[in-house]
Amino acid sequence: MTLLETERVAVSTLRRGPAPRRKGHGAAGYLFIAGYAVLLLAFGIFPTAYSFYLALTNDRGQFTGLNQFVKVVQDYRFTPAFTHMLVYLALWLVTLVVLVVLVAVVLRSRMRPGTSALFRFLYYIPGALAGVASVLVWLFMLDPDVSPVSWVLTAMGLQTFAAVLAPDHLPLILMLIAFWTGAGGWIVVMYGALNNIPDEVLEAARMDGAGPWRTAWSIQIPMIRQWIVYMTIMAFATGTQLFVEPQLLQTASLGRVSPTWSPNQLAYVYAFQQGDFNGAAAISVVLLAVGLLAAGILVVRSNLFKLDGK
Repeated sequence: MTLLETERVAVSTLRRGPAPRRKGHGAAGYLFIAGYAVLLLAFGIFPTAYSFYLALTNDRGQFTGLNQFVKVVQDYRFTPAFTHMLVYLALWLVTLVVLVVLVAVVLRSRMRPGTSALFRFLYYIPGALAGVASVLVWLFMLDPDVSPVSWVLTAMGLQTFAAVLAPDHLPLILMLIAFWTGAGGWIVVMYGALNNIPDEVLEAARMDGAGPWRTAWSIQIPMIRQWIVYMTIMAFATGTQLFVEPQLLQTASLGRVSPTWSPNQLAYVYAFQQGDFNGAAAISVVLLAVGLLAAGILVVRSNLFKLDGK
């Protein structure tokens, strides 16, 4: 086909307009997402709306405005619980972002394909454990009497299990548990994102004299920035829901850890020990607001949903 014939075909196609959509494609799409939509409504939208209703009413269903929020904020346990959560989040997010990106870059640039596949599998194994199982593993590791690394704990001056679970140590311990269980999956994701960078771009950087670390800092990390932001948002959301780990540590330490160490624990105490579901809902709404605010800032500042070329 000559160039002139190709132009004629293109012009005739433009005049005819786009090809008609086959019937049934739209229905198939709706059916495909129907299951997720039902679950989202049942376990996401409706519970959230009901939480707002409880947070704005009292136990008799009377509208009370912001009284429930004022009550929980004035609780002496509210500020320590949120402070603990924020300290833990700072440690968790910084460690996660730095080490996950570093390990993914090293796997992408330094390891042979077969070796990197083995390491990615090993990194992912801890993520297969449920949260409760992970905490139990770490309880075993942190007890100087039975831990296989008890010499490390002893060298750090931690002679007893009670000393290990001192309140000042909890953010670090919880960060280690979270990183051990959650980082492996994100390493796999970041490795996949790095593999999407065209080889031509990396080759051009090498031809310009960029070494491995310069290439990582100036080329690879900026090109996977949106994935890093997405990981940060998801990790932040997970961190604000901290409950199982401190709850089990509180039980294992025979009460040495506060039962209201995290906001979710405080909401649990409100709901199931004090019978105050309205106060528990107010704490949940505050956590939701914190998560949405952080996610909104990250999305806007990073242009997470910006389309290419727009």
